[in-house]
Amino acid sequence: MTSLPPHESGPEEQRPHPNHDRGLEFDLSTMLSRRSLGLFLGAGGAAAALAACTPGGSSPAGRPASSAAAPSATASASPSAATRASATPSPTLTRAIAECGVEIPQETAGPFPGDGSNGPNVLEASGVVRRDITSSFGSASATAEGVPLTFTLTLLDNANGCTPMAGAAVYAWHCDRDGQYSLYDSSLTNENYLRGVQEADSNGQVTFTSIFSGAYSGRWPHIHFEVFESMNNAAAAGQVLAVSQIALTQAACDDVYATAGYERSVTNMLRTTLQSYNVFGDDGGIYQLATMAGSAAAGYTAGLNVTI
Repeated sequence: MTSLPPHESGPEEQRPHPNHDRGLEFDLSTMLSRRSLGLFLGAGGAAAALAACTPGGSSPAGRPASSAAAPSATASASPSAATRASATPSPTLTRAIAECGVEIPQETAGPFPGDGSNGPNVLEASGVVRRDITSSFGSASATAEGVPLTFTLTLLDNANGCTPMAGAAVYAWHCDRDGQYSLYDSSLTNENYLRGVQEADSNGQVTFTSIFSGAYSGRWPHIHFEVFESMNNAAAAGQVLAVSQIALTQAACDDVYATAGYERSVTNMLRTTLQSYNVFGDDGGIYQLATMAGSAAAGYTAGLNVTI
């Protein structure tokens, strides 16, 4: 496995909110019961998940049994929280099992990780373990507005024949539709939305409900993520198995950025291409480009296989 690149420099460290001092350790008891339920529900799902890892396949494994049907195409571009909660159609995956011997490219966590390596540490905050990351948690209350996006990562262990990495943990974060990051932007230092941690289920999958991120200057639209061996390791910055990014597709970006609220992204997209972006440019994002489906009206899904 390639060595991880260093984190970029960033703002000075900020002290975590006193109500958040219990962090991930406090959430682990909840996750243990949730994991037991997931193993029960997923008893027959592993074979289906592996069968879905073929080009053009889809996987319902990352979708909870209680999730609603795909949203109507008449939904607005900036739906309510209730509409966002129902926008959880099953995402498709991107790479076949035969191809998963290629490990996910390692990338910098960027200047806004919020993992304690460069300023604030959201991983110390109780409540960070969650599926829906659209709103801030704890003492914060803001909600990120935008087109719904549900994204699923399928973690595969390269050293063991690309078997699902059940029990691994993923921390995911990205900017809002204005290209700003919670915890770092001057207007968002007290907010922590668009950040969350989940434990992979028996199929090695985690699914997050969020909003479609914006495009900011010089950057192709993307989602950051870190993979940890376990939930316990997720509480300690630096103990990671992989740091990488999900690239969003050109077609989906063009569709979403034509809607109200994403005006800044239209201009920024004109200045950047997938090939020129320094993160994905070396291989055109072939191993980081998500498979995407949906529309700006109904919301999008994205899926990516992550081989480690």
